[in-house]
Amino acid sequence: MEFLLHHFFELTISGLALGSIYALVALGYTLVYGVLQLINFAHSEVFMYGTFAVAWVFVFIGGKESSSSGLMAALPTLLLALVVAMLVSGGVALALERIAYRSLMKRNAPKLIALISAIGASFALSEAMGLRDKFAGWFGLDDNLANYVSKPRDIYTLPVTVNPHGLFTLGDYRVTDVDVLVIVSALLMMVGLDQFIRRTRFGRGIRAVAQDPESAMLMGVNSTRVVQLTFFVGGLMAGAAATLYMLNIGFTRQDAGFLLGVKAFTAAVMGGIGNLRGALLGGLVLGVAENWGAAVLGTGWHDVVAFVLLILILLFRPSGLLGDALGKARA
Repeated sequence: MEFLLHHFFELTISGLALGSIYALVALGYTLVYGVLQLINFAHSEVFMYGTFAVAWVFVFIGGKESSSSGLMAALPTLLLALVVAMLVSGGVALALERIAYRSLMKRNAPKLIALISAIGASFALSEAMGLRDKFAGWFGLDDNLANYVSKPRDIYTLPVTVNPHGLFTLGDYRVTDVDVLVIVSALLMMVGLDQFIRRTRFGRGIRAVAQDPESAMLMGVNSTRVVQLTFFVGGLMAGAAATLYMLNIGFTRQDAGFLLGVKAFTAAVMGGIGNLRGALLGGLVLGVAENWGAAVLGTGWHDVVAFVLLILILLFRPSGLLGDALGKARA
């Protein structure tokens, strides 16, 4: 407890930064659940592919030699990496919808079958990244792509270390430009998505299908396109989260999405699965609670705190902190 009191602001700000990443990934779970009433457990791998896209953009531009840079100097490459990561994650999410879900939805398969398909797709995507050297070898590109496919199961580190620069002091902690960028960027993207869902024609289509798919279809809403859009938007948010994750954490691997994906799912359940604003609240609460819990109980309890919170929420408030479904959102 003494450590928490002495480092309260540091633990809180870093927890908010981590929670912002959880929240962006949680949006993908929330969107898909709101529309299809199923949990897309392969969404964690959509995020993981985005982290590799960020790392590979930096390798492509600057090579694999380790270097350090300030945030402003790295910002142009970081913006390019953001665009690439969002497109890659969005593309993976679309492929996932087409291969793993669409045929099951057309056949009105039970939700359990779709859940099993999602778990299988999650393992397949993870193993595909872990075997990227084999794929490159099949096409004779292993030498040309050595910077991207070598040691595929080891930790892949961002070649550029972004050095945080202190902006202002909050209590005992010097808030850095990286902290501000991660938190503010995540909040802006989540606000933008919330307004997109509430105020645009595409957003109304998503809410219509989430609330009553049969009636929406009778009113001329193309449910297949709505589901595609839902997966794509969730993928875009996962790619944005991957960029902020690499900026904040700096490394990834082929199974990097597993634990973070489970925590993002926890954040979605905490806020109210199917509720966009609940995903934001759940992510921020979870990130801060993890840091506070680790400070009190020890770093070994960092992950335990997240799952204890999930159990408590399911026991005492299974609908989550906010609880309204996506289909009930007001325009």
